[in-house]
Amino acid sequence: MKIIGTGSSSPSLTVSNDMLATFLDTSDEWIQTRTGIKTRQVISTERLEDLAAQACSIAIHEAGIKAEDLDYIICSNTLNEYVTPALSCILQGMLGADCPCIDLNGACAGFIYALDMADALFERGNMEHILVVCAEEPTRMVDWTKRDTCVLFGDGAGAVVLGKGEGFKSFKLSTFSNTEALYQIRKLQDTPFIKREETEGNDALVMKGQDVFKLAVNCSLNDIKDVLKLAGVKADEIDHYLLHQANMRILDTIMRYLGQSEKNFPHNIERYGNTSSASIPMLLDELNKNNKLKTGQKLVFSAFGAGFTTGACLLEWTM
Repeated sequence: MKIIGTGSSSPSLTVSNDMLATFLDTSDEWIQTRTGIKTRQVISTERLEDLAAQACSIAIHEAGIKAEDLDYIICSNTLNEYVTPALSCILQGMLGADCPCIDLNGACAGFIYALDMADALFERGNMEHILVVCAEEPTRMVDWTKRDTCVLFGDGAGAVVLGKGEGFKSFKLSTFSNTEALYQIRKLQDTPFIKREETEGNDALVMKGQDVFKLAVNCSLNDIKDVLKLAGVKADEIDHYLLHQANMRILDTIMRYLGQSEKNFPHNIERYGNTSSASIPMLLDELNKNNKLKTGQKLVFSAFGAGFTTGACLLEWTM
C-alpha cells in the first residue's frame, strides 16, 4: 500500500504555558525545560468527531477520491464521549461513506497498529482505498490540578488515505504488558451485585514519568532498528524520522542513540503537545502540506503508548 492523501485538524483554542501558570504551580520555563512544549490546542467549543471528520475530508480530497470510494475505515481512538457506537461508525455517516468501520485502542501507538491492519487488508486483494484516522482528546483524561500530566497533552485529529502501491517496506509491532506505567481506570455503572466505594478508583490518567521515559526510548530504538534491518536500510539513509510527539527529551535521546541530526527529526510538539495516536499523522500532514516531503524519500514512523504498546514502520514517500 501507499499513502495517497493526508489531513489534520486541531481545536481553535490555544493554551499557552503562561495560561496554565494562572491556576497551576508551574511556569513556562518549568514546562519547556522538561517537555519542550510551549502551547497546545485544547477542545472547548468543538467536538472530537467534527475535528476527525474535517481531517478525513481533507485527506480524501487530496487523494482525489470520494467518501463512497472507501472500502474500509479504521479509527484509532483512546477516549471520546461515546462508549458505543464506535467513533468510526459516527464518522462514516458524517463523511457519507458506506464501508465497514472499526475502532482500535492502541493508545499512542494506534496509528502504527492501524497501518499494519490496513496493510493486511490490502494483502487480501479486494481493497482499493482505506481510510485511517486518529482522533484523540487526551486533555479530557487528565486531572487539571496536577501539573505532572495536564501540561503534556493537546487534542487533535490526523488522517491518511491509503491506496494500492509499494510504499511500505517493513513493520514492527510489540506489546509488553505493563499497565502500571500509564493507565486510566473508568468508573462503570453499579449493578445490584457490585457495589464500589465512592473513593475507589481514579478517573484521571496516571503516569509514572520515569518508567514511561525508559520504556519509550528502549522500545522505540529496538523497533526502529528492526524495521531498518527488515528493509535492508541503514539509519543514515532515512530522510525523516517521524516519532510520536510525547516529549522532546525522549525525541532527543532517541536521535542521539541513532546518531542522527535534528534536521532528520521533524517535530511540532512545541505547538501541539502530546496528541496521542494523532501526533504522527498530524505531523505528517504538516510536512506534506508544507512541501517538505519529496517522492522517493524514506520515512520511519515510531510510536509508543500505554499497554505498553510500541510500533514502527518504514516507507518510501510516493506522493
